[in-house]
Amino acid sequence: MKKGIVSIVLALTFAISTVAIAATVKCTVDTVAGDKVTMTCKKADKLKAGDAVKVKKAKGGAAAIEGC
Repeated sequence: MKKGIVSIVLALTFAISTVAIAATVKCTVDTVAGDKVTMTCKKADKLKAGDAVKVKKAKGGAAAIEGC
């Protein structure tokens, strides 16, 4: 019983320690030229050159719903 609990605790500790914490930064697109995008971001000091980023398009709200 104790070995099982210890192994679960160690597995959870390892899993939690390997998770990267991502910064959330809100940005506005300024220009798009080919495959290059220029953005103005709030809290841009959380980012540094070479960081990998994931960009999502903002939800369109009610305008994104299409109907007949």
